[in-house]
Amino acid sequence: MDTTPDYDDLDDALRRCGSSYDAAQSHGLLASRLAVTGRDGGYDWIAYVLDGTDPSNALRKECETMLIAMLERTDKSLTERQSEFAPLLPDDAIELDARAEALGRWCEGYLHGLVSVQHSNALKKRLAEEPIADIIKDMLQITRATAGEEAEDEATEDAYVELVEYLRVAAQLVYEELAEFRKPPPTQAVH
Repeated sequence: MDTTPDYDDLDDALRRCGSSYDAAQSHGLLASRLAVTGRDGGYDWIAYVLDGTDPSNALRKECETMLIAMLERTDKSLTERQSEFAPLLPDDAIELDARAEALGRWCEGYLHGLVSVQHSNALKKRLAEEPIADIIKDMLQITRATAGEEAEDEATEDAYVELVEYLRVAAQLVYEELAEFRKPPPTQAVH
């Protein structure tokens, strides 16, 4: 049974516990942190998302439980490479402008995750190379995009669906491109 929270449940829990992150931002941040630091960085991600919240608050504990489930599911979907990864976004029944805003916030979180961890020179260089550099540029553009007033037409809906698919594939690609940075350093043999 999948215990991963949906967008609305996680967004509500984060708001109630006092996090400055919403569900889309936190998931984007998680996806990029996993790409750069691997699963171990996921627990730092939880602390980051819940920074400033009261550790003794029962609502925070509920958030923490949901974030752990999100970490497990997202890590699994990225590592198994079975095309199960998807950005955590509002349901398609929600108005398109709200979904487009969440898409932008997901990208903000993702980009923040790429730049907010300690970088080696090799990682900085890799982030500036193709295809990652193009993905970063595209995500920057998406953070500035809005659905607009005519957001209910079919072409705009199709464009949104294409952007979600692009981000799904881009996040998986970045994860694969950064695999060498997640590997633990080789152990030195003692003679």
